[in-house]
Formats: sequence, C-alpha cells, structure tokens
Amino acid sequence: MIVEGYNIPRELYYSKEHEWILVKKDHATVGITDYAQKALHEIVYVELPKVGSRLKQTQSIGAVESVKAVSQVFTPITGEVVEVNEKLAENPELLNKDPYNDGWIMKVRATSLKKDLEKLMTAQQYAEYIKKLK
Repeated sequence: MIVEGYNIPRELYYSKEHEWILVKKDHATVGITDYAQKALHEIVYVELPKVGSRLKQTQSIGAVESVKAVSQVFTPITGEVVEVNEKLAENPELLNKDPYNDGWIMKVRATSLKKDLEKLMTAQQYAEYIKKLK
C-alpha cells in the first residue's frame, strides 16, 4: 500500500519509532520503514546489534547515521538477535534503496511475540499514524 508517497507493506507490523517487523513463526526480521529512510535522506552508516544480544521491546539496538542526522533504532520485539545484515556495514545505502528487503537490520528469535505484537500497529494503523505526522 502506498500512503502519502510512502510504501507500507500490508504483511508487516510497525512501531511508532518507524521500525517494521516481519513475523515467521517465532522469528522476526526487523528494519526501518520507508518513512524513516526518507526522513533521514542519504544513509551513510549503520550501527548493528551483536548476534546473541538479548533485547527487550523498545530497547535501542543501534543507530542509523545519515548526512542529515543520527537516529536511534529500537527493537519492536523482545528476544535474542540471531542474525544481523552484514551487508549494511559496506552498503548502508541499502536502507534507502530497499528498506523492506535487502535493507533489513536484524533477525530475532522472539520470546514474547504475541504480547509484543499487541503493542505494534498494522499497516493501516501505521498509515493513519504517519498521516498525522504531516
């Protein structure tokens, strides 16, 4: 779905801090939204979490640096980091080019997925949320 010029895939969940999550069983892939990458503009550096890190929902997992600003990235779910996107170290611009596919940040083994998802937004709710930010 395209809303206000932003791509908002329907199958994802979203946080108010502009992270997305794709759930597959008890694992989740996490990244930043199209809205976030456009607000940051040209991304030049990504600080990734460490594999094995245990995270609580809304905890900072690192930062994204652009020519415009540095922004914290927060985890939308509780769990353990099982993989990070190493491609971002060499090619941080993947977050600008393809935030929902090649630009993912981490994969997490969720520990309280059902409870965490209740605190996130659907694509439609996120679309309404970003409309209010304009």
